[in-house]
Amino acid sequence: MIRLYNTLTRKKEEFQTLEPGLVKMYVCGVTVYNDAHVGHAMSALVFDIIRRYLEYRGYKVKHVMNYTDVDDKIIARARQLGEDPLALSQRYIEEYANELKSLNILPATSYPQVSKTMPLIIEFIQGLIQKEAAYAAPNGDVYFSVTGDPDYGKLSGRKLEDMQAGARIEVGEAKGHPMDFALWKAAKPGEISWDSPWGRGRPGWHIECSAMNLAELGEQIDIHGGGNDLIFPHHENEIAQTESYTGKPFARYWIHNGMLQIGSGEKMSKSLGNFVSIKDFLKQRDADVMRMLVLSGNYRAPLIFTDETQDAAEKSLERLKSALRPASPSASGLAAEAASALASQAENTKQAFIEAMDDDFNTPLALAALYELVKAINTARGDGATDEQLKPAQSMLRELTGVLGLRLQEKQGSGDADKFIDLLVEVRSEIRKQKLWQLSDLIRDKLKELGVTIEDTKDGAKWRWS
Repeated sequence: MIRLYNTLTRKKEEFQTLEPGLVKMYVCGVTVYNDAHVGHAMSALVFDIIRRYLEYRGYKVKHVMNYTDVDDKIIARARQLGEDPLALSQRYIEEYANELKSLNILPATSYPQVSKTMPLIIEFIQGLIQKEAAYAAPNGDVYFSVTGDPDYGKLSGRKLEDMQAGARIEVGEAKGHPMDFALWKAAKPGEISWDSPWGRGRPGWHIECSAMNLAELGEQIDIHGGGNDLIFPHHENEIAQTESYTGKPFARYWIHNGMLQIGSGEKMSKSLGNFVSIKDFLKQRDADVMRMLVLSGNYRAPLIFTDETQDAAEKSLERLKSALRPASPSASGLAAEAASALASQAENTKQAFIEAMDDDFNTPLALAALYELVKAINTARGDGATDEQLKPAQSMLRELTGVLGLRLQEKQGSGDADKFIDLLVEVRSEIRKQKLWQLSDLIRDKLKELGVTIEDTKDGAKWRWS
């Protein structure tokens, strides 16, 4: 049974879907006004990994990721660049879609956009007004009334009276309570806007996701996901307006990933100007490096993004790839007992992998299980295993790393590495015969730095990928 941490209940719960075998999952996407950064990649990767594992365990996943293409930031950016706001956002949507593909992120089932959901957004707001959960202000704004929702604050654990203490009504706002939030904003001169019963305007941020969710997945869903910076106010407000509209519980499980932080401990964000774009990252590193960074930590914890953590991720990838390399050309074959032990290790690894991932998608523990299999494969190769003997364990490693979305592609030309290592080991053996111990040790140590372990045995030197 899969167990996952639910932000709403603040505990791990057994995963049970609304419909047998089907997972309805909505993940908040990006606001498209600038290049997407690696923090966005982190969130997209977390939910790609979750989706891949749920599908591995037999579920069909209907995965919806939205694009916010109507927003204050988009309008400001378009004005700055002299572009049409919707043309600007569409350009960034296409760029982000290509970047997700480069990161080996599975395509979502659908990608709704705010600009294409406007009729339902207006209908949704009208329904909230009819239910007296929202009100139209004289200036053309429409607000959700938080005092009419006794459950407001249940996701974030905040109390309305505490929120009110630090809130205030801004100049120009016509809301009745400081914490009431906008469902519809009256148009300002020169802004993109749509007709509505309350005059020309555009939707507030929170209502957009509720309407897109309703359009794509219906009144109730299994998983709602996003970064933990969205818990309040965005997801809190989504719950309030959706449940007020439908009269039903909204999402059964709320899953939130931690924030990506740069070395100084700051959250990476466009507003702080401290971000690394996905396109710039991919110019320097393989996409698997970003995925390995995410896999190496708990998805709910902060992810530290530095040169050092990226280097460590690359070394971890090389460790996994080392087990996929072919047998030594001089392989003589393992004894039956050793071959059987390798096959058993592969099955044990699969079981340990599933147990780890079933426990709230514990990827660090899942990787630890994979490294045990890597060790067994490399030891078997060093002991003379043939390609046929290595194949079942290597296939299992491919299967499980594939569940995590790792491609483990060798860098161009590195597939011939083994024959060069064979040559170096042979040269080193000749050097040892001449008792040039210092040079022999230098070759051994340099190969060790590259992930190759040499063992001097009575039958001669053997090597394996460490």
